[in-house]
Amino acid sequence: MRGMKDKILIVDDSPDIRVLLTSLLTKSGYEIAQAENGEDCLRQIRKFQPDLILLDIIMPGIDGFEVCKKIKADPCSRDIPVIFLSGRSETKAKIEGLAIGGADYITKPFDMGEVIARIKNQLKIRHLTDELISTNAELTEKQNKLNEDLQAAAGIQKTLLPRSLPQVENLDIAWKFRPSEKIGGDIFNVLRLDEDHLGLYMIDVSGHGVPPALVTFSISQVLQPHMGYTIRKRPGFSPDSEVVSPGEVLKALDEEYPWERFERFLTIIYLIVNVRTGHLVYSNAAHPPPILLHADGTLELLGKGGTIIGLDGILPFEEETKVLSPGDKILLYTDGVFEFTDDQGDIFGEERFHTLVKNLHGRSIGSMLDEIVQAIETLVHGAQLQDDISLLGIEFKKQNITEIITA
Repeated sequence: MRGMKDKILIVDDSPDIRVLLTSLLTKSGYEIAQAENGEDCLRQIRKFQPDLILLDIIMPGIDGFEVCKKIKADPCSRDIPVIFLSGRSETKAKIEGLAIGGADYITKPFDMGEVIARIKNQLKIRHLTDELISTNAELTEKQNKLNEDLQAAAGIQKTLLPRSLPQVENLDIAWKFRPSEKIGGDIFNVLRLDEDHLGLYMIDVSGHGVPPALVTFSISQVLQPHMGYTIRKRPGFSPDSEVVSPGEVLKALDEEYPWERFERFLTIIYLIVNVRTGHLVYSNAAHPPPILLHADGTLELLGKGGTIIGLDGILPFEEETKVLSPGDKILLYTDGVFEFTDDQGDIFGEERFHTLVKNLHGRSIGSMLDEIVQAIETLVHGAQLQDDISLLGIEFKKQNITEIITA
């Protein structure tokens, strides 16, 4: 419509009224068409496609009220504003005209200045409505495209989860991931570092949407053994390599992912387990502390480490060593696991989560994770998850005679 004349259809059985309105409205810059009755009006709408209709009520054939009803019943014309221009001045007629879809009502004899002012108002509303419809259509298209991108990003994120877990005779490994409606920054994995060592990590990048998902994708690639962050080749011609300690890994990530690069918080827990001896060493960068659940049901939190990744080494990443005994379990998770709320606003909470884990100490690691997820889903009563559920667990089993002798 920009740069084009607004088109007005004048519908009146009086030739004098049509000529008068046509003359005055043409001088005001409008393109005009005329119709002498209701049937002619409906034909002209399809041919002329007006932006506004001035409609008389008392006409031969179908009256103005019936014409307006037909206009509003047709999807092709229902958005065209109709201004009744009639000699009927009683309130009942005005109410009926507005009730059936009329935008305004002017009584005869009319003041031409008033007619033009009301026409301008209705055309302004029409143009704003058209712009709003167009904007909404664009926003809908963009939202659909964004949803497609989010689905694609969610698909990529799922490929970063463990595809196949390392098969270790005296170690059981299990994981659970339940995505929320918003793609986020949770990711975890299990890495076979060498014959004796497994690396386990869990990462949580702040926020939701594609940006944190892209960060997790980048970090997951960096932590692959061939990148040198978790496994370092020894100098010389020997093909041997050495496992990089957790503190060194976190220090390298801290340098590689400064706050200025993505402006997002990043927490990570990184553990190395000797699958033959049960020795475990870890470092925690402000991540919710993993649970070391002993076979007797006692619980320890593994919180030794430093601050979030990206603060340029403001604090060193300390390490701690533990020795796993047969039946001990390690549980990694993100804060989304215990920050769920029910329909009353009650939060699941760390205390309830820790109590649940202790009560499940006799279960296998896989069964334990199933029970935790079920408890959360019961709490939210089938509602959409507010955050991702990410759980990764290992259970150290009893060593057999061969392993003991070999070790």
